[in-house]
Amino acid sequence: MRFEQLDVWKRASRLSCQIYQLTESVSNWGFKDQITRSGLSVPSNIAEGEERETLKEKIRFLYYAKGSLGELVTQLYIGAEIEYLDKQMAMSMVKEAKELAKILGALIKQKQAQIKEDNADYQTK
Repeated sequence: MRFEQLDVWKRASRLSCQIYQLTESVSNWGFKDQITRSGLSVPSNIAEGEERETLKEKIRFLYYAKGSLGELVTQLYIGAEIEYLDKQMAMSMVKEAKELAKILGALIKQKQAQIKEDNADYQTK
């Protein structure tokens, strides 16, 4: 499957676009750069992983994407707390990021199960 067909990639891409829009008026360049990069990292790592050859590589990049979601959630909380971001919008994005993390977790488990199935040593008598 091409990464463009994955709902998790589509949703992560939309979230990244929303982050750019939400931070448009943020004057603190360091904060703005960090939160936009973590948001952009999610769909980018999903795409890069899906373009890799082995399941282990695909899984590794899904873990990177999941890690970037954790980073993003942290930055959204902080941005709302210090009033760089609209609190309601930030909390909506936190909810979406957490849902995406759950989806990625399930996708990782699914791919790990494929590896175990591929490596199973079936004995026949």
